[in-house]
Amino acid sequence: MYWTLELASHLEDAPWPATKDELIDYAIRSGAPMEVIENLQELEDDGEPYETIEEIWPDYPTKDDFFFNEDEY
Repeated sequence: MYWTLELASHLEDAPWPATKDELIDYAIRSGAPMEVIENLQELEDDGEPYETIEEIWPDYPTKDDFFFNEDEY
């Protein structure tokens, strides 16, 4: 399983919190690449929903990771 920013971005608008099956269904319906679906299928499924993309890919960049000052614009 590998994640890139491009692949993970297909899950930004997913209905969080979501279970593994809900995320796979969302990825299929939204037309995400097969790599996203394959990555989701490899996730552990303990029946608990994932709250955010960070639980799936801990290195997912957040707004805090960018040095962009919104107040300037």
